[in-house]
Amino acid sequence: MRVATYNVEWFTNLFDEQNQLFNDTEWSGRRDVTRAQQTEALGIVFAAIEADAVMIIEAPDQNRKRNTVAALMGFAAAYGLRARRAILGFANDTQQEIALLYDPDKITARHAPGGDATDEHGAAGAPRFDGTLRIDLDIDATEDLVRFSKPPLELRVETRAGFIFQMIGAHLKSKAPHGAKTPEDMLRIGISNRRKQLAQAIWLRRRIDTHLDEGSAVMVLGDLNDGPGLDSFEDLFGRSSVEIILGHRGPNALRDPHAARALAQRIGAMPTTSRFWIAPENRYLQALLDYIMVSTDFDVRSPRWRIWHPFDDPQCWSDHRLRNALIAASDHFPVTIDFDDEIIARAGYSETA
Repeated sequence: MRVATYNVEWFTNLFDEQNQLFNDTEWSGRRDVTRAQQTEALGIVFAAIEADAVMIIEAPDQNRKRNTVAALMGFAAAYGLRARRAILGFANDTQQEIALLYDPDKITARHAPGGDATDEHGAAGAPRFDGTLRIDLDIDATEDLVRFSKPPLELRVETRAGFIFQMIGAHLKSKAPHGAKTPEDMLRIGISNRRKQLAQAIWLRRRIDTHLDEGSAVMVLGDLNDGPGLDSFEDLFGRSSVEIILGHRGPNALRDPHAARALAQRIGAMPTTSRFWIAPENRYLQALLDYIMVSTDFDVRSPRWRIWHPFDDPQCWSDHRLRNALIAASDHFPVTIDFDDEIIARAGYSETA
């Protein structure tokens, strides 16, 4: 069984209002990449990873004129993908949905949001992801109201062999200080945004703990836009949202070998899943932003992780067609986990990273 997470930069720009692929020479949302080039590149990448399920971050838009599920299923049909059925949870207004594209012959998946619905006043604890969380962000004895701009996609997944687990797709947004006009504004807005992202991580972790307390296996995957050493406010707040969601060093900690490697060191080489063009510096920046975290229930299923990085993965590098497609398709690269969906009658596990 193979599950992937893939942030597709401005996937929505490749579709018209009839949810059909443009597939033309107009520019896509990618720098110096046309819509036809990005579409073809994505077809190559999706076919190459051949996943049974792909959590798509920045999936096509869902609104009165656009349909995420129709767009994704049309894309899958165009490229003959096994993962040909799509499911969407709570839509958002950012044009970047979170959706699962999966093979219905291998798994069943249904939207299974947990927690209580809230009104505008919110609720404490771990309310439903489309609601509002009440939490004190700055220890001033006053509760703040926090919402997800992109509510996580919470699914109940069952494999053909009968393995059931809770899958949560997440996209925690970046903390850029939009609207700042002075250095003081940048600091104030940056700290505020950091607090909100950590609150979202706490909210997500509470939902994870609820599933674990109920005895469910859990997989959390997506783009967390954060990680050890990536943020100037990390020392101020003490830990990253990645550590919070992992439950780092806690009794119910999730596992991701790439995150573990990054957390074990501050200087030196570490895995990366994304490559961004930094115009003022005239160079590219690479970062570890995409994760697949799993509970200990996966340990006996021989989990094996892989980052499909065109420069770091030998097979991706040696396949020129795939290498070029990975570069053209998105500023993120897919991350996959392979595991045995049938119970293995032995203890222990193995991993590759």
